[in-house]
Amino acid sequence: MNASFARALASVLRHEGGYVNHSKDPGGPTNMGITLATFRKWVKREGTIADLKAITREQVAKVYRSVYWNAVRGDDLPAGVDYAVFDYAVNSGPSRAAKALQGVLGVAQDGVVGPITLAAVKAADPIKLIHSLCDQRMSFLKGLKTWETFGKGWSNRVEDVRDTAVQLTAPVSKPPTVPAEPPIPTTKPPAAAPDPAPVTSKARFISGWTIFWVVVAAALLIAAFTIKF
Repeated sequence: MNASFARALASVLRHEGGYVNHSKDPGGPTNMGITLATFRKWVKREGTIADLKAITREQVAKVYRSVYWNAVRGDDLPAGVDYAVFDYAVNSGPSRAAKALQGVLGVAQDGVVGPITLAAVKAADPIKLIHSLCDQRMSFLKGLKTWETFGKGWSNRVEDVRDTAVQLTAPVSKPPTVPAEPPIPTTKPPAAAPDPAPVTSKARFISGWTIFWVVVAAALLIAAFTIKF
């Protein structure tokens, strides 16, 4: 699962929520945006409502990538635009989302995102494209007969998609480079000179006697010299 798809899927699931079975929703029993019919086609052919309620995150990701993301060429769309188109596809079907994208781009609306559509997307301003697509989406939703029932939720969803998609167009800023710590010097400081050895009492005693005998010898020499002369 690449980062763009994982990020878009997390935002879609935030809107889809858990299990619902609204009487006015033509999709019938739905869990995390996946209907029972879609579950039976892509996950378990004879799946029951209990199976749908127990669907795993891995199964959900597989369905969303296969049915919606790949269908609108999510991997080939710019950041932000990929999420806006993907959420539209989940909510209203991949073909309708593709036609809406092609309509705001001014290319043929065949419901298939191909080279011509992708080239037009690449040449467009992503933020303006997101706003145009969300405006078109709101216009479409307001024309549905279930607008009175689901209109408020749809409006909140599309506006959140608009804001999030625009934010995703901003390049990811790199964290500032932290200067490396100065290297620790490996040279050892010069060893301190050893303290002079302490003079013991014995050494002081010997030194005193040496001086005494030197003085005595000098006195005798002087006396002898005096007597002689």
